[in-house]
Amino acid sequence: MRIQVENISKSIKGKPILRDVSLTIASGQSLALIGPNGSGKSTLLRVMAGLLSADRGRVTVDGDRVDKLSPRTLAQRLGFVTQEAGTTDAIPVIEAVKLGRTPWLSFAAPFRTNDQQIVDQAMRAMAISEYKNTLFNALSGGERQRVHIARVLAQTPQVFLLDEPTNHLDIRHQIAIIDWVKQQNATVVLALHDLNHAFACDRVAVMNGGALAAFGPPKDVLVPSVIEPVFKVGVQQNHSNYSDHPVLTFVKYKAA
Repeated sequence: MRIQVENISKSIKGKPILRDVSLTIASGQSLALIGPNGSGKSTLLRVMAGLLSADRGRVTVDGDRVDKLSPRTLAQRLGFVTQEAGTTDAIPVIEAVKLGRTPWLSFAAPFRTNDQQIVDQAMRAMAISEYKNTLFNALSGGERQRVHIARVLAQTPQVFLLDEPTNHLDIRHQIAIIDWVKQQNATVVLALHDLNHAFACDRVAVMNGGALAAFGPPKDVLVPSVIEPVFKVGVQQNHSNYSDHPVLTFVKYKAA
């Protein structure tokens, strides 16, 4: 599904958070949102997910405004994973993942074998099958994050919006999430702190002070001339036998 963000502006308690942001993500593309803390990444994702209304502008999915869709239809199209995995819900992991099927269920269409297969597949994808009977609130932060992602996988949306999906995860599972992004046919938008992970995406959007500072393919955006003035760090591109893209390293910023 194609996502179009048109002239989105948003203020919270009188403070501008998003400033006239416009971008388009083609159907099946992946987009990395990067930027310093407080640059507006999470707010933009919440507006795109229909969880937060914009003061100005609109977001459309295949031409339909997200703020005009019913909650059920929106949940069938969009899946959103928040940045924080914290909760005290004392329910088994498998029941937490099953919640992802809710938008597709009704009295006429109860939970069936096909739904269970989707849930099982989502749990395998996030390597949490062994925890299926473990209470959610007994898991570590990283394990909870993987459960949240599995729940959204079980939702089978056509668009995934992920706010810091690698948050709390160890390196092995961070790599697994990035590999998952590469393999998707769905449209995926994810906010990232690790700029090197952004090379895995088709497009990169750089947020700075609530505005869009740069947008384009990783090879054009993840370069010192773009990154240094936004993040206030020196950037060096290195090459590795383990990677098909440059590896960025950072040093203290020395302004010209």
